[in-house]
Amino acid sequence: MQQNVTVFLKDGTMTSSIENITIQVNETRKVGLEKCSFLFSHDTGLSDTLTGVILLVISLFILCTCLVLLVKLLHSVMKGKIAVVINKTLNADLPGKLAWMSGYIAMLVGTGMTIVVQSSSVFTSAMTPLVGIGVITIDRMYPLTLGSNIGTTATGLLAALASSGNKLEPALRIALCHLFFNLSGILLFYPIPHMRQIPINLAKKLGNTTAKYRWFPFMYLFLMFFLLPVSTFSLSTAGPTVLFSVLGPLVGIAVVIVIINILQSNKPKWLPKKLQTWDWLPLCMHSLKPIDGAITRLCSAINQLFPMLL
Repeated sequence: MQQNVTVFLKDGTMTSSIENITIQVNETRKVGLEKCSFLFSHDTGLSDTLTGVILLVISLFILCTCLVLLVKLLHSVMKGKIAVVINKTLNADLPGKLAWMSGYIAMLVGTGMTIVVQSSSVFTSAMTPLVGIGVITIDRMYPLTLGSNIGTTATGLLAALASSGNKLEPALRIALCHLFFNLSGILLFYPIPHMRQIPINLAKKLGNTTAKYRWFPFMYLFLMFFLLPVSTFSLSTAGPTVLFSVLGPLVGIAVVIVIINILQSNKPKWLPKKLQTWDWLPLCMHSLKPIDGAITRLCSAINQLFPMLL
């Protein structure tokens, strides 16, 4: 609001006239708001935090149930002639000198399918049981999964492009970081044939271990996706000196063990006689049998105490 103001002295004489003075007026109005309606919108006595946790658990349960049903449905459908057709189509290579491009075309297929369904989890969950029943080979599943990792970045790019104003640049920066991070992993492990065998062999090794010890995937997920990240983050908060002092020796020991295992499998004569096998170590340091025995005894004890639980 603008107006002209005239200033007078105490004796009544006018001294000056000031124009275009801006006056800010704060006005408060009461607006009727409608309460949000959701599952726990009624007076249940639950806090917002507890309500959010309950809804999160319910949503995760629904998500896992849908994925399990999807896997079982595909497992029952992909049989007979359909399995034969899919096997010949997805596992086939291009003829002649173009055979090396088959993996890259599979990668494009994985990218396109993930962009269509907007979820790499759905795509990989649908493809994994097909590998289990032998419809798709693990060597062909590998580029499909890599393509899925590229396709999943499309969601972030679309969300970033929908940003407006000064938020567009940082949003695109994060989305492109996601894209180039996945691309760098593909360039590292796929174009060189010997490098692409590393994750494939590791997947086969983990699959064989899981088939033998059914508790192994839970321990693997706990160690790789919880304990290791939490430990690394905790050490990083203490500073780079503590982080590298602890992780450096551990990484060095792990590299030495991997090299010895490779030599034991391929060139055992290159190693000293004692290092040609790990039998000289305690059984718990080179086998999962002691852990498996302990878990079996624990489950048996729980089953005796709570027969309806297991």
